[in-house]
Amino acid sequence: MKKIRILGIDPGYAIVGFGVLDYDGVRFTPIEYGAVLTEAGTPFPERLRAIHEDIEFIFEKFRPDCMAVERLYFTTNQKTAIDVAQARGITVLSAAKRNVPVSEYTPLQVKLSVTGYGKAEKRQVMEMTRQLLGLAQIPKPDDAADALAIAICHGHSIRFDL
Repeated sequence: MKKIRILGIDPGYAIVGFGVLDYDGVRFTPIEYGAVLTEAGTPFPERLRAIHEDIEFIFEKFRPDCMAVERLYFTTNQKTAIDVAQARGITVLSAAKRNVPVSEYTPLQVKLSVTGYGKAEKRQVMEMTRQLLGLAQIPKPDDAADALAIAICHGHSIRFDL
């Protein structure tokens, strides 16, 4: 059976959640998850550099076949949205440098894929993510759980030649 390695990314500039899963068309196997953290008060270019270095390390260590990232939505705080978009661009660039295909999913798509209900509460998505991955506890931080849910959504959306 063919397996695919999926890197899920929950973009941010203070915290970038990541989750690495293997998927064989039937079962998800969690490989690693966590978060890239940047320190408040650090100049923004330095935060972007830190994100870049850590994301590059994740790509080198886990060698994903594809990446799934949350599609950004417009918010009332434009500065925050622009900053998150810049950090998100860093992750997409790391994938593009390696010719790793990138897919985007809205929060609605992720909720629907993971729980079967597009208006699911965040806690419901996190609990279903835990169950689908056979984990003892909900992944922490929340950003890592979100990244895993994004990776699961991608797994559900792709077709395999098994």
